[in-house]
Amino acid sequence: MEKRIINPWKWQDERSYNQAVEVKNAEGTLYVSGQTAIDDNGQSSDADMKTQLELAINNLEKVIESAGYDCKNIVRLNIYTTATTELWPHFNILQDWIQGHQIKQALTLLEVVSLFETLKVELEATVVK
Repeated sequence: MEKRIINPWKWQDERSYNQAVEVKNAEGTLYVSGQTAIDDNGQSSDADMKTQLELAINNLEKVIESAGYDCKNIVRLNIYTTATTELWPHFNILQDWIQGHQIKQALTLLEVVSLFETLKVELEATVVK
């Protein structure tokens, strides 16, 4: 698999994403449903944003690894949140995770009116192999 990063500017570098990612010669593509702060028993979290973000990241990793893919090959990450103002103070958690896995992804962040039950953040990914 070959990945090419397209960044006509430099300002996105501080925000841990890329403007576009081109993939050639991929062996497979994994489209991961939005992962949230739901525990192994299917119980939605009512914890704060930081705790929910950490659990959503863990759940995203678990799905990707269970499918035999690697987080470093995430090429698209969509973030949905019910409150960007609550997410911003903890965005470094996501940035550290992205940098730790050396992920080079396109990214979209959307504030939505609501998510399932008591959930505050959801992470949806596309991963290649």
